[in-house]
Amino acid sequence: MNEKLKVQSHHLERSAYLYIRQSSMREVMENVESTKRQYDLRGRAIGLGWRDDQVTVIDSDQGESGASASWREGFQRLVSDVGMGHAGIVMGLEVSRLARNNADWHRLLEICALADTLILDEDGVYDPANFNDRLLLGLKGTMSEAELHVIKARLRGGILKQSSPRRISLPPSDRPHL
Repeated sequence: MNEKLKVQSHHLERSAYLYIRQSSMREVMENVESTKRQYDLRGRAIGLGWRDDQVTVIDSDQGESGASASWREGFQRLVSDVGMGHAGIVMGLEVSRLARNNADWHRLLEICALADTLILDEDGVYDPANFNDRLLLGLKGTMSEAELHVIKARLRGGILKQSSPRRISLPPSDRPHL
């Protein structure tokens, strides 16, 4: 469906919320292109009909993991403002910027659906009250959480591999004969 068809006049009467996050301070410092791409979503909102002064940028969670919302003040503010009906659309470059925890992600989806707030990511505009859009957003959230699990498992595996003694296997010709 065309993005502009999903955006209605009542959405444009409210603010567009742009949520920006990188998982660690190292990413903030080294992945400047990703941060720039996140800020560039402002242009997508303007292209859909929001005025520049209607775009609220929340970037206070820079350097914070998306694994939980409990310590992310920016995400908590976002959820609160959506619930109070201030947001016409929530924007994030990808789902993992918003939440890598399915409980937090689905809570945001539910509140967006109840408040008639759209969600925009790099791939398009979604209406969480629409079954098909909600299904796709749910899948994106599940994939994001699974990705975090796989990353952690790889890191754990690497740490365990480094701490275990190395075995050296000699070719058959060099093995001692018993």
